[in-house]
Amino acid sequence: MEREAEISAMMNEIRRLSPRQRERARRAVNGLNGKITGRELGFHLVKYGRRDPIDTQISVGDLVLISRGNPLRSDLTGTVAMKGKRFLVVALEHVPGWALKNVRIDLYANDVTFQRMIDNLKSPTRNVLRVLGFLCGTEKPSDGVDVVDFQAVDPELNESQRDAIRMALGSEDFFLIHGPFGTGKTRTLHELIRQEVMRGSRVLVTAESNAAVDNLLEGIAGHVKCVRLGHPQRVSRENLRETLAYKIENHPEYSKVREYQEKIDELIEERERHQKPTPQIRRGLSDTQILINATKRRGARGISPNVMISMARWIETNQRIDDLHSKLQEAEMRIADRILRESQVVLSTNSSAALEYIDGLRFDVAIVDEASQATIPSILIPLARAPRFILAGDHRQLPPTILSRDASELERTLFEELIKRHPGRSRMLNCQYRMHPAIMEFPNREFYDGRIRAHPSLEDISIRDIIEDVPDSDICQKLADPDPVLFIDTSGLDGCERRLKGSTSIQNPLEADLAVIISRSLMRMGVKPEEIGIITPYDDQVDLISSMIDVEVNSVDGFQGREKDVIIISMVRSNRNGSIGFLKDLRRLNVSLTRARRKLIIIGDSRTLSAHPSYRRLTEFCRKRGFLDEAGLDDVRKWGAS
Repeated sequence: MEREAEISAMMNEIRRLSPRQRERARRAVNGLNGKITGRELGFHLVKYGRRDPIDTQISVGDLVLISRGNPLRSDLTGTVAMKGKRFLVVALEHVPGWALKNVRIDLYANDVTFQRMIDNLKSPTRNVLRVLGFLCGTEKPSDGVDVVDFQAVDPELNESQRDAIRMALGSEDFFLIHGPFGTGKTRTLHELIRQEVMRGSRVLVTAESNAAVDNLLEGIAGHVKCVRLGHPQRVSRENLRETLAYKIENHPEYSKVREYQEKIDELIEERERHQKPTPQIRRGLSDTQILINATKRRGARGISPNVMISMARWIETNQRIDDLHSKLQEAEMRIADRILRESQVVLSTNSSAALEYIDGLRFDVAIVDEASQATIPSILIPLARAPRFILAGDHRQLPPTILSRDASELERTLFEELIKRHPGRSRMLNCQYRMHPAIMEFPNREFYDGRIRAHPSLEDISIRDIIEDVPDSDICQKLADPDPVLFIDTSGLDGCERRLKGSTSIQNPLEADLAVIISRSLMRMGVKPEEIGIITPYDDQVDLISSMIDVEVNSVDGFQGREKDVIIISMVRSNRNGSIGFLKDLRRLNVSLTRARRKLIIIGDSRTLSAHPSYRRLTEFCRKRGFLDEAGLDDVRKWGAS
């Protein structure tokens, strides 16, 4: 159902919106001309550009659909390799002639991931059935968890991180590392992976997103023999040397593959000189009949002997090309197999763990990051490969994003279900290194029972550290105050939310104006644009603020796992009946409040928000700590003027 919803949403939007409207929605780029700029790791690189600037959601690593005319009739897909102000470079397996002039590029739904999940469920391994047994309570994990002492490679690990690693190493079947905001979950996994390798384990390391896999790879590359699976264009440039594609192309035995490829290129040129036997020209004759007739220099039914001979040459040359392709693929597979067997750690996204490259490998343990953001069908792909598994995540933050209401059960994750059923097989990392203790205080109390502490080094960080000058204006003085939290309460203003015609999302123009005023004031004081992030839960508010200022504006989902020095949150909801919609999902609140390092600025209507007890507690916390500012209309006018 989720697969159909994702594909349907994309298809319906392409069908419903004109090319110009879909470009305005930032999910298509029109009027592009392409030029082949070279080959990289087995793909043709095509640079698509135009004179007008390109403003799009399409990013490096995204799957895109390339078309002329109706996109729904095209099946040409590629992966974005590079992005500039007026161009996109796309990696393509093949480049038809029509795909270089006046084309359109659309963000595309990737059906391959769903197919891999479905295939894995259709033929479950013993490992998958065992995981499902733990999940459903039909299979019991081993009694207790041994605590394994280890000599840490990283001397800076804190006690909760060391404790989690000791227990993970001692688990016979599975273990859960609960890593709240800023507690060094990735660093802990780096140490755990290296310790597993030192014990002689072959480790499969995965995460739901390519960015998380890259973060894991960066901490172990050069320390262990590792290889990264997946499309090279979805891997950060820093990690490209660790990809399987790069290692294959730079292997000593790859010279044979190059010889095959050069011969194939020569034969393709030769084949072009002969008549291709299309159905219209061959008039029902099979390849064998064409070859026999050509041997006898005989034509047939309107086919001259010369055309017959030319078609025969085309068929013979094509057969030689096919034979060489088979030999080339066999040579590449032999090299890949050698590289993989020599690797101690294989890294990929959850979906890419289904690649048949690793079918012959035996893994001792699977370590999965972002486990609380992966659906159960997704996480079962890597877990099918190993008898032991270790999951890392935080079920107090956002679950997987599910489009289909009927498929909402997919929001339940294996991490959350196992931590509820087997709490003794988990450890929470409890020292955070990201934010000022006052920013942490409320979410820590509200979502983690006050169990997290801030590292002592965070006591002294301040917005003042990144401010160069403070102009003599009310808003600048307010923002430069060392207090790390500021809640601008708009309940006394007439700034109600609004819904655009035909949209299911919501905007709040007053809050958008305030977010822009605050951002500009911060930049006047010397705060760099890249140090500022604006979070808002509604897409229409994202679009509105994005059209007004050039700092990063994103949804809560877009900021999960990330941080900025200054975060501005626009809560949007402002109405008389206390309706807060999907803000009721408190995991969104937790993520929003825990992205800022030095200054957290909340813009919201306390009267509307306080209809929910958690938001009421947030308002009271800010009021008691002196963080609440009740904005009046005169204040806003004065701020805007300054």
